[in-house]
Amino acid sequence: MLTLTERSGGLSRRGFLTLGTLGLGGLSLSNLLAAAEEQPRHITGKSVIFLFQQGGPSQFETFDPKPDAPEGIRTVTGTIRTSVPGIHFGDTMQQLAQRADKLTIVRSFQTNNAEHNIQPIVSADTLNANVGSLYSHVVGAIRPETGMPTNAVVFPQAVNTDVAKGGARGDMSATGTLGQVYAPFIPGSGGQLQKNMKLNLARDRFEDRRQLLSAFNNASDVAERSSQAGTMGRFQDQAYQLLLSTQVADAFDLRQEDPQVVARYDTAKYARPDGWSKANRGKRGYYNGQAKSIGKLLLLARRLCEAGCGFVTIHADYEGVWDMHADGENLNMVDGMEAIGRPFDHAVSAFIDDVEARGLSDKIMLVCCGEMGRTPRLNKSGGRDHWAKLAPLMFYGGGTKGGRVIGHSTKDGGEPLSDHFNPSNLVSTILQTVFDTAHLRLLPRFSAINRLAEMPAIPLS
Repeated sequence: MLTLTERSGGLSRRGFLTLGTLGLGGLSLSNLLAAAEEQPRHITGKSVIFLFQQGGPSQFETFDPKPDAPEGIRTVTGTIRTSVPGIHFGDTMQQLAQRADKLTIVRSFQTNNAEHNIQPIVSADTLNANVGSLYSHVVGAIRPETGMPTNAVVFPQAVNTDVAKGGARGDMSATGTLGQVYAPFIPGSGGQLQKNMKLNLARDRFEDRRQLLSAFNNASDVAERSSQAGTMGRFQDQAYQLLLSTQVADAFDLRQEDPQVVARYDTAKYARPDGWSKANRGKRGYYNGQAKSIGKLLLLARRLCEAGCGFVTIHADYEGVWDMHADGENLNMVDGMEAIGRPFDHAVSAFIDDVEARGLSDKIMLVCCGEMGRTPRLNKSGGRDHWAKLAPLMFYGGGTKGGRVIGHSTKDGGEPLSDHFNPSNLVSTILQTVFDTAHLRLLPRFSAINRLAEMPAIPLS
């Protein structure tokens, strides 16, 4: 935490130096600044937001509706024409259909996974680390000029206290063998992040403590004043300035945003008074929780990218709300797309409009997918079950061409028919977006990440 707190009694030199810890592997802020400066900057300047659709969205009810397939296979929500001639989406995606010329849809992507987990965010294809940790391993855990974490995961409680606490079916903070210093920054709920990152000590008292540290340093033995110590002094000074700044905390504070923009993102209108209580998840508030938070989570992610966070994972989906089995535990496809699809459609559309208006479409890429797709045939209750052989995948921004559909699926929407892509291709696409791989491959210490980046990417432009 970037918090300085008042303490009774004396304050040791060691105690003072450990204040301002980010909570990343126990390193102090000055240590992290030094580490970040030492890292190479072989980056494109682009950011990625990965909106993870936990539970597995249906390809039929989103971007590959198969209107000519027999009943029981084709989408149950109807279809809608898009702004791209000849392309149809599921009818729930009405706002995104109007913006299809900005999107790239992949209809031949399969996750090779039919279990609830957090693949492909964390898997063997990512060195068992969060994809964002691959990014921060190369560029450093924080931006030295601002102190902004370069890798973050945001859950619903980061933007709304009036929701059930969201969680993932897996460890979103996993770093594999990279080291915990590269774990994602995960803000808490109730505005605690803003409180943690603001100075909780009067500035005059803070300056008194700073002078105390200076006195300790002046009293140190001359032998301890090596060139390395002098370098750390510079980073300590930079750390002080960051602690006095509100720039990072303000990025996480939606109250700093234009109220009209916040209102455009707001998806709370899609919540229902009964919480979709016909399903147990609705009773726990999961469906309404997603509806109340997904728009503001995308707004928060945009703000973080503008402030220098290069990779943001959004987990808005409460351990599997896209899991539409119609089994009493989960909603059927029709009700499920009303509860989950419509706020998703609204939130992503608001994000696109906002990014376009701010001139950031080349700078921020949005990726939307889950851990699996859904079965080609409806089950007897009107739901679709787990399916590993095909899953919806959508891209926006980051310099992509837009208005494209890549690949084709079989007539029953169950498998790729052409241009088959899998999670290794997705990970490579992300890494090639944020890194200048031609420069990165010259650095042997990043050889493992280079191997991932050199897999064939999905041709987005």
